[in-house]
Amino acid sequence: MNPGEVAKISSWDPSSTAELVEAVRAAKRVIAVGAQTKPRLSSVGSDVARISTAKLRGISEYEPSEFTFTAWAGTPVKEIATVLAERGQYLPFDPPLAETGATLAGTVAAGLSGPGRFRFGGLRDFILGVTLVDGTGRSLRLGGKVVKNAAGFDVPKFLVGSIGRFGIIAGLTLKVFPRARQTRTLSLEAEDSDALTAILTEAARTRWELDALELVPGEGRVMARLAGPESALDALAAEVLTRWPGRVLEQSAAHALWSALGEFRWAHPAGTLVKVVLAPAQVKQFVVWAEARSNVRSQVGSGGNVGYLSFPAGTASEKLPWPALTLRGVGPLWPGEKRAFAVMRAVKAALDPNGRFPDLDE
Repeated sequence: MNPGEVAKISSWDPSSTAELVEAVRAAKRVIAVGAQTKPRLSSVGSDVARISTAKLRGISEYEPSEFTFTAWAGTPVKEIATVLAERGQYLPFDPPLAETGATLAGTVAAGLSGPGRFRFGGLRDFILGVTLVDGTGRSLRLGGKVVKNAAGFDVPKFLVGSIGRFGIIAGLTLKVFPRARQTRTLSLEAEDSDALTAILTEAARTRWELDALELVPGEGRVMARLAGPESALDALAAEVLTRWPGRVLEQSAAHALWSALGEFRWAHPAGTLVKVVLAPAQVKQFVVWAEARSNVRSQVGSGGNVGYLSFPAGTASEKLPWPALTLRGVGPLWPGEKRAFAVMRAVKAALDPNGRFPDLDE
């Protein structure tokens, strides 16, 4: 493709699946972009045309009694949350960056889940079906619209964390849960990283079935959220606080805290933000690594199964000893241990045989 051709199709904004198919077929290389809350994922070569999902917006089907909905790719997560809240329902995995404007497909492509993942599972556990335009320009409906799904390779779940390298999502069907009527948030405090990681590890294994469990190393505290009937929460909170020192946050402070964690307000403004895949046994190593670097901020989420690192503006991540993905800022897309699975290459070859979408390493 010559520069003139690239300029003509440098961006598209389809408003239907048919227009999305046309846009994909019109360019030699393409990638989808949403609200750009995680811009590093679509920072690819200048020869790649951008297809915006901004006009692919809205909830097309919602069945509160079935606890499922179907929405277009570019629908803001916040808009979906508002509609679900009117029926007392929500997305239990607490999709991050909702206030910032994250879209449904962008959240799926990035594979991001928030604090609620600890108790209820991540985004992958809630996706039922997807409409996808692949690299040959085919519109594919994969999965289903109900929890009882068809047998076969579960492509919708495979697209979680696929960062737009296998196809462009046009629409999605997800299941939802009833929202708990009441919550309590506990701030559990510790003097050093050893005590912090001990609290996190022990709390994750207790019988209390915590709703969320997050570690904020720079603040020296573990945040635990309880959810359920109000009559039980005060007693449960008191029991937790007999085991570790801490306090119950007022509701306004708790809301501000979970909002700040979900929007990464603790991170460096305009800095580089990296998601790190962890196992609970690696949390101490992660916390010590971050604390040894004065310019690095960190957070540990989902009871120790994910970490986030923030580097100052203009600074790329160091080479990391864990699998990692750069969400925004500068530096390599995969700054840590890169895991290559044969199934990823096989699915890439099946859905994008001509390499229309960026490669897995771009």
